[in-house]
Amino acid sequence: MAKLYLVGTPIGNLGDISQRALDTLRQADAIACEDTRHSLKLLNYYDIKKPLFACHKFNEKESVDKIYAMLCEGKDVALVTDAGMPAVSDPGAVVVNGLSEKGVDITVIPGPTALTTAMALSGIIQPVFTFIGFLPSKTKDKDSLVLPFKDITTSLVFYSSPYDVDKDIAYLYSRLGDRKLHIIRELTKIHEQHIVTTLAAGFEGEAKGEYVLIVECGEKIRQKPCGSIKEQLISLIENGMDKKSAVKQVAKANSLTRDEVYKEALDIEVR
Repeated sequence: MAKLYLVGTPIGNLGDISQRALDTLRQADAIACEDTRHSLKLLNYYDIKKPLFACHKFNEKESVDKIYAMLCEGKDVALVTDAGMPAVSDPGAVVVNGLSEKGVDITVIPGPTALTTAMALSGIIQPVFTFIGFLPSKTKDKDSLVLPFKDITTSLVFYSSPYDVDKDIAYLYSRLGDRKLHIIRELTKIHEQHIVTTLAAGFEGEAKGEYVLIVECGEKIRQKPCGSIKEQLISLIENGMDKKSAVKQVAKANSLTRDEVYKEALDIEVR
């Protein structure tokens, strides 16, 4: 039987791909891509022409059977995502798990990843960190994911899109209190940026590119958000949260009733 190769691809700068990754993509009989249109740009840049097929989070289970059939035919398959390492906050884990159970030979061709690249750029001395990745869309799902790590004494690392970065920071402030925040965007690209701020201050400016958010734990973890109730409300609202949601989150974070917090929100104007 042939082999499945998990190939790491650049997270921004096309020059960051390894020679081994290029050799693997050139010798593969087919390439499974998170988005074939996106991967085609990389492959065309290096003049690699191979049959491509989609393998994304909505068809991973079906892809297991498709890839398995190809491997049984003696065809080597490379699996890539849009950027970085497959199966790390990207599709691939379901495929790896499913094919491993079938006894398939799988290997990794390592490459860039936003996680370690951002941690290196942050300059945080503490060597231990906790990677959480993208936050879910629903608040209850966010709580289930984040709150177990509220009192952990490591930095917390999140991924965020330009569409979610403001509300993600506002949510983290409401749950974790005011902590030092590293906002890292456009890694390896021309407009790479590392902003050191706080969860309360949030992100200022137009949101562009993909983000890594690193929340430091601080010397003493704070159990409640800092500032007055009104200041907390204003911070959340200015970061894009509607007044009703802000009242709900501030009430929960400070163990108050919604009516108590709502009184403080009456004279806050929403722009």
